[in-house]
Amino acid sequence: MTTNDVAIVSVLGEESRREMFDYIRRAGRPVTRDEAAASVGISRKLAAFHLDKLVAAGLLRADYAAPEGVRKVGRRPKVYLPGDAEIRVTIPERRHALLADLFLDAILTQRDGEAGNEAAIRIARQRGRGLGSAERDRSRPGRLGAERALTFCQRMLEQHGFEPYRISPTDIRLRNCPFHPLAAKAPDLVCGMNHGFLSGYLEGLKATGVEAVLDPQPGECCVRLTAP
Repeated sequence: MTTNDVAIVSVLGEESRREMFDYIRRAGRPVTRDEAAASVGISRKLAAFHLDKLVAAGLLRADYAAPEGVRKVGRRPKVYLPGDAEIRVTIPERRHALLADLFLDAILTQRDGEAGNEAAIRIARQRGRGLGSAERDRSRPGRLGAERALTFCQRMLEQHGFEPYRISPTDIRLRNCPFHPLAAKAPDLVCGMNHGFLSGYLEGLKATGVEAVLDPQPGECCVRLTAP
């Protein structure tokens, strides 16, 4: 870990500061100081202090541009967006241990005549199916419509570092690939495992009104969840 990484970890060690940073990263648009303060329930003045720290560390950048949907006469409000700093700590979240575990299971259970990538995708789907089935047994949701099914999925996706965001009531995109940058080295394999994992989760949850589809977008996970 470099000196810059240590400084970044130190800046994010304060809970309100870390939550604001996460809120702004997920917003997908410029965020005002008032919005950042409201997201963690602190005063505007205290929010300004924390935001300045995040800007100084390169985690955020500040601008004077009207936020989405806001039109005001006079001076434009100060807004914040994710910074361009290269961060070598787990922001965004990475799950390489999970990926390694799936690969190990694939090696140990590879069938005669089955290619390695096929085994990996099979295991990823099986793991997702187990998670979905366990969630269904725990919550007993009954018959799931598309919107409600995606609400269940969103919680799981957040827990696994996918950073989901809804672009409509029945459509979720994933802002982060928890297996990046390995996905960039072997996109067909890792994206196939992502697709299998999320498809399996939907199967285990019995969310028949939703499907996982491959829809790669720059800077995001290759999979989206949508009602067909």
